[in-house]
Amino acid sequence: MTGDSVSGNGVTGNGATGLCEGRVVVVTGAGRGLGRAHALAFAAEGAEVVVNDLGVGPAGDGTSAAPAQRVADEIVALGGRAVAHGGDIATADGAASLVDTALETFGRLDTLVNNAGFLRDRMLVNLEEDDWDAVMRVHLKGHFLPLKHAAAHWRAEAKAGRRTEARVVNTSSGAGLLGSVGQGNYAAAKAGIVGLTLVAAAEMGRYGVQVNAIAPAARTRMTEQTFAGTMAAPGAGAFDAMAPENVSPLVVWLGSADSAGVTGRVFEAEAGRITVMEGWRPGPTADKGARWTPAAAGAAARDLLARSDEPRPVYGTR
Repeated sequence: MTGDSVSGNGVTGNGATGLCEGRVVVVTGAGRGLGRAHALAFAAEGAEVVVNDLGVGPAGDGTSAAPAQRVADEIVALGGRAVAHGGDIATADGAASLVDTALETFGRLDTLVNNAGFLRDRMLVNLEEDDWDAVMRVHLKGHFLPLKHAAAHWRAEAKAGRRTEARVVNTSSGAGLLGSVGQGNYAAAKAGIVGLTLVAAAEMGRYGVQVNAIAPAARTRMTEQTFAGTMAAPGAGAFDAMAPENVSPLVVWLGSADSAGVTGRVFEAEAGRITVMEGWRPGPTADKGARWTPAAAGAAARDLLARSDEPRPVYGTR
């Protein structure tokens, strides 16, 4: 937050315009890395922030209230408004209390950023069931439950005649879009988050809720081993292409009222680059109008593949 100052509206940053003035934003996994960068960026644009973090280690071990509290204190010290939440958002009680904290502290909830996660990387033949379950739990269930409780609140608001401009930003990954060697559990969970995003956008639009996802790439505790040797910070004055703060401007915009009309989309964000990911869509097709034989189906499939685009390589295979 170098260059930030304090104004009458709280935290302001370089180029801040008050884009989220008056909005209440929840960010999960906000004690470090991308989540911390998002929380500070929302505060710089005038939002009141609920900083959630369970304070676990990189593999999900241990808990600590300190990371969330440090970020909340940082926002408050800069003149903003924030509260720490240390609940486990992959439990029904923790997710419910997350929404309740926003409502009880700030009186409303406008934006939910689902970001919490950790890694337990293994090749598939070495991947234990506990490692699969733990990663699915924090990433996929940890997106579903906060979304469920926030959506229930926004639906109730809409039914009471108080239509909101609510926003949800979910966190997928290139691993979920393309696959990643040694990350079968993580890639599956992140792919599931894309599916969840599409369903939530379709279901919740009638209540004024927009739901999008990002696939970020940045230097965090979770990526330092995956990208060892390629993500070091640059020298003083140089653009730090892998800084997590590079991802946050898009997240803030998606979480603001200014993103009206944008829902059910997935964006890659890395360094200074933003990409709309277009996902699965029909390519070449063949219709016999009758049942194929296996041999004929195979011949047709080979012909279709010859006319289709080559898929992008799975991470770790190039």
